[in-house]
Amino acid sequence: MTGRPSYYVTTPIYYVNDKPHIGHAYTTLAADVLARFKRLDGHDVMFLTGTDEHGQKIERSAEKAGIDPQTFCDQVSTKFKDLTGAMNFSNNQFIRTTEDRHKKSVQHLWSALEEKGFIYEGRYSGWYSVRDEAFYAESELVDSENGDKLAPTGAPVEWVEEPSYFFKLSAFEDKLLELYDSNPEFVMPKSRLNEVKSFVKGGLDDLSISRTTFTWGVPVPGADGHIMYVWIDALANYLTALGYPDEQGTDYQNFWPADVHIVGKDILRFHAVYWPAFLMAADLPLPKRVFAHGWWTNEGQKISKSLGNVIDPYELIETYGLDATRFFMLREVPFGNDGDFSRRAFVLRCNADLSNGLGNLSQRTLSMIHKNCDGQLPEPGELTSEDNLLLNNIEQTLQLVRDHMDRQAFHLALDAIWTQASAADSYISVQEPWKLKKTDPARMNTVLYVLAEAIRQIAILAQPVMPDSAAKILSQMRVADRGFDQLGKAGRLAPGITIPKPEGVFPRFELPEEDSEQ
Repeated sequence: MTGRPSYYVTTPIYYVNDKPHIGHAYTTLAADVLARFKRLDGHDVMFLTGTDEHGQKIERSAEKAGIDPQTFCDQVSTKFKDLTGAMNFSNNQFIRTTEDRHKKSVQHLWSALEEKGFIYEGRYSGWYSVRDEAFYAESELVDSENGDKLAPTGAPVEWVEEPSYFFKLSAFEDKLLELYDSNPEFVMPKSRLNEVKSFVKGGLDDLSISRTTFTWGVPVPGADGHIMYVWIDALANYLTALGYPDEQGTDYQNFWPADVHIVGKDILRFHAVYWPAFLMAADLPLPKRVFAHGWWTNEGQKISKSLGNVIDPYELIETYGLDATRFFMLREVPFGNDGDFSRRAFVLRCNADLSNGLGNLSQRTLSMIHKNCDGQLPEPGELTSEDNLLLNNIEQTLQLVRDHMDRQAFHLALDAIWTQASAADSYISVQEPWKLKKTDPARMNTVLYVLAEAIRQIAILAQPVMPDSAAKILSQMRVADRGFDQLGKAGRLAPGITIPKPEGVFPRFELPEEDSEQ
């Protein structure tokens, strides 16, 4: 035990049937920003991501590729692991459901559910989507133009009949509704909670949790020929990473229950209905929150492989840089809503907030210090009310950002930080330190010191979203201690420190050709 508060944030584990895209990067970025924020704020953090590697879709994909399922999983999982490095994600663990520790964990969970009387043997007959790895009721299906049945997601379904073990999901209808009513922030945003409540109020059927028509999965304990339904397998990864079934282990004691599972809205049902029901049945604590974010479109169009408009995160990084990509994805759209990716919006946002905003502010300020103060942070005189107003407002921003982060309102957290950058920009325009050089050098020193201190605090707050760029700004001011405990008077800049000649941190981007030609 560290004595520090703990924080456990997870992404879903990503299905390894294809290479990662913008949706995977977006989900993991949100978790990464939370993890980085909490670490800087003094928490002991566990940040988990990984890959889901079992199920019928994987078996078919491997067969199509002409290789065995494990080799297929090894190849595709590596692509997701590589993305964590490319996006500068700070995950503590990367879990794979083909690991032995996970197989032991999920088999123990199965046995616990069985011993408590929540699993029984039967036969499943119904509609199944291999693409979604999900069962659907007849009432949920729609007919395609050619008469085929489709899932609500648009995925094709097929009729399945096979022996199966079932989980008594129907026994948890009232308990789940009581959970949602007693803890209205268990599912966020609120619109998603309403969807989940509506689904549960419609009645819950028992859930088929084993398959016999294929073999790529975790074997059901004591039931030859049965493998576990991929979702009971996948969801248990959140426990596996903490050492379950050792409930007395350090990681389990420190971090379970999870503070937040971040998921896409398409897999909300599994996390907000099935997962808490499994945990209730096993007498295990429930996670504190499931947050379901929306989907991206691309230039107003739904993203799909068939349209050829899948957004490649590597291409964004190559074109615009890593931190600009990270910033745009969380600044542009309220987390939880659907959002449209457009290159015009990307360029306008990053030029306004980064190049013309924080970047210009820091470059101007540090350049004036380097030129007019012999390259040293100046000694301030007595602070005026305007000086104190700027610094006090910035010092109070941390609590505002904390509140937004704790509700996964990343765009509001960034808005709060950039409001202070705008305030500093207004301050420099009013104070005009370039004129004070001739009329009042002592006042110029104070103004430049106040600006440098404001930039220091803004950069510290911006670290979770833009770790590299914030580090460059702080390094140019020779700031070594960068935790949130250094915000405010505790970490104020020491006059006299020599700073290097400043370099620009944020490039300015050109609008796409179709816009620049207009």
